[in-house]
Amino acid sequence: MSRMPSMGDKWDARLLELARHVSGWSKDPSTKVGAVIVRPDRTIASVGYNGAPRGVIDDNLDDRAYKLAITVHSEVNAILSAHERLDGCTLYVWPMPPCSHCAGAVIQAGIARVVAPAPGERWAQSCRIGRGMMWQAGIEQEWIE
Repeated sequence: MSRMPSMGDKWDARLLELARHVSGWSKDPSTKVGAVIVRPDRTIASVGYNGAPRGVIDDNLDDRAYKLAITVHSEVNAILSAHERLDGCTLYVWPMPPCSHCAGAVIQAGIARVVAPAPGERWAQSCRIGRGMMWQAGIEQEWIE
C-alpha cells in the first residue's frame, strides 16, 4: 500500500523522520539508510544504520566493491542491536524499504509492520523482491510517497 501519511498517522511521520535522522549517522558516501524498530506501545526498541560491523575499519568506503562486501544494512543492525524479541514491532526505514536480504531478517525477527518511502530506481528490484517476501509472510507494509 502506498500513501501519504495523514494527520492520524502523526506517529508514523515522526518515527519515519527519526529513521531519516538516524540514516545520517552512516559513513557511506553514497547511500545512507536508517532504521528504527518500535514496540507496539510506540517505545523505541532499537535503531540502526548501514555501516561496517563494530571493530572493522571503514575508511575505504569510496571503494564500492569493498563497501558492499563489508556493510551491514540498517535493518539488520537494528535487529541485532535490539537484544529482545521483536514480535509485533514496527520497522521504520529511510530512504527505501528493505531489500531482499533484509526482508528475510525482518521476517525471521517477527516484525509485524514496515513503514518506508517507496523505493527509488537504484534498489527497486531488490526492494520489490523484499516486498513480495514480506507480503508472503503476512507483514503489513506501508510505502509512503
